[in-house]
Amino acid sequence: YNPLAKQKAAAKLSRIPIKVEQGELLKKPDWIRVKAGSPTTRFYEIKQILRESNLHTVCEEAHCPNIGECFGKGTATFMIMGDKCTRRCPFCDVAHGRPEPLDVEEPLNLARTIAALELSYVVITSVDRDDLPDGGAAHFAEVVQAVRRGVPGCAVEVLTPDFKKKPGALATVLGSGPAVFAHNVETTPRLYRTVRPGSSY
Repeated sequence: YNPLAKQKAAAKLSRIPIKVEQGELLKKPDWIRVKAGSPTTRFYEIKQILRESNLHTVCEEAHCPNIGECFGKGTATFMIMGDKCTRRCPFCDVAHGRPEPLDVEEPLNLARTIAALELSYVVITSVDRDDLPDGGAAHFAEVVQAVRRGVPGCAVEVLTPDFKKKPGALATVLGSGPAVFAHNVETTPRLYRTVRPGSSY
């Protein structure tokens, strides 16, 4: 076990308290198949800008099947605080591992990228960062403020983790002035500990 490695799939699921068994793989219907991207869309432009800016998207990290359509239209959901999550939720394909230190340039890089893409609405989410005293709330707030300063006409929606109920975390993010605050619950109270180990409903 290497905590610094970017653990995906079986490596990520091997250490959670529930068994995740692979069932029979069924053939997908033709209508559900999507194209990764074509040269006539903005798909490759978006990919290049993200790499040059050292940014991540949940679209890429969680292997979203709609990435071709969204990137092709110039849409992406930015994922801040790195590409390794401190949790191992089995429904999510974002990698698990010991995260790198926060990138202090990320707020400015993200604001510049949003300005370059001429976006008027952005969604910013993140990995879980249970290793940080505030769960990453202050970094979230810095990102929102940087985007609001750098791209004044852009509305910012945040999709936050639960910050493990760290005191003041929610107020810190809300104080940065996002246009929309969102949080995924994912499942019912009865199934929560099974589906989201390390979390509580």
